[in-house]
Amino acid sequence: MQILRNAAVVEMEADSTGYRLVPGQSIAMADGLIAWVGADSDLPDDYAGAPSTDLGGRVVTPGLVDCHTHIVFGGDRAREFEMRLEGASYEEIARAGGGILSSVRDTRAADEETLLSRALPRVDHLLAEGVTTLEIKSGYGLDVETELKMLRVAREIGRQRPVNVITTWLAAHALPPEYSDRRAAYISDVVIAGMERAHAEGLIDAVDGFCEGIAFSVAEMEQVFDHAARLGLKIKLHAEQLSDLGGAAMAARRDAISADHLEYLGQDGIDAMAEHGTVAVLLPGAYYTLRETQLPPIQGLRDAGVPIALATDCNPGTSPLTSILLTMNMGATLFRMTPAECLRGVTLNAARALGLSDRGRIAPGLRADLAVWDIAHPAELSYRVGFNPLHARILGGTHV
Repeated sequence: MQILRNAAVVEMEADSTGYRLVPGQSIAMADGLIAWVGADSDLPDDYAGAPSTDLGGRVVTPGLVDCHTHIVFGGDRAREFEMRLEGASYEEIARAGGGILSSVRDTRAADEETLLSRALPRVDHLLAEGVTTLEIKSGYGLDVETELKMLRVAREIGRQRPVNVITTWLAAHALPPEYSDRRAAYISDVVIAGMERAHAEGLIDAVDGFCEGIAFSVAEMEQVFDHAARLGLKIKLHAEQLSDLGGAAMAARRDAISADHLEYLGQDGIDAMAEHGTVAVLLPGAYYTLRETQLPPIQGLRDAGVPIALATDCNPGTSPLTSILLTMNMGATLFRMTPAECLRGVTLNAARALGLSDRGRIAPGLRADLAVWDIAHPAELSYRVGFNPLHARILGGTHV
């Protein structure tokens, strides 16, 4: 048993949209869980002798959850970024070896040790900003062995760093050149066959795909999701980023835990997500990097009661972002989300987007994953730019 005293606790109810800052609170933690929360003066006698820490009135939120990342990859695409700004076309960049296929090439060439050593500094940056749960996708191998390699590295990150890692199978990310005229074969030989192996090895918690004109169709993703359902795996989908193909609605009707990106989401997709409880994961880093002008339908999602999450989308091409705090600021500044929506978007709703009901709020019975901040009000987490006020990170009741 450990007690945090003199805390300003950010309360969030599961069925509301805001938050409430309550000063003078104590949090009792035992066996990795929150045992009790209440006023310092109401601390039960049974807890009075437990070791305690005076937080000096600091703000305490749930530990942050980054629910959409591609943080394991080989190489980088900084030169491609530079070429774009120097006026090179997409075709010229591709001829020079850029684009997603450069990440595929570099990821295939790297061994597990190299991928791990390159990913850990990115992970460390997120942890330093209060992240306690981190989703990591495959998707830069596009062959079975490399996809499995990426997921083994993701699992190893969870062993080498104090963070909960959730893994996602994303072989349906792009079509590699060797399958350019054999789409059906790629889905059967790599996406589905690899999913079987990854599941057998305990490497995946969910299945994802990129449903877009430049990637995979709704019908192709339905085939992938049929197989995921047979294995009992949760599903999610990159959808409606560049056009409205109806992927989000399809995924929601299959009880997807999330649909992500969503700049071109239509009302039918919003309605389906609301009906089935699918979380909308918005990725302002990609919106910013691509200089997108089509905003996600924020008000439509609000009006329908669809939970909204935010994530870094950390990846080498379209969102080279490793700051969850900047992501919150982008959600507020670019998408006009409120600070309460931004904080819920990286705690409660981000946990929901991973199918996790045991974290994301400060309440008895939930995981004692917490972040302690040197701030006066939680709105500061969305308001400030380039500032990290984290005082302490607590994972499963342990200061880390």
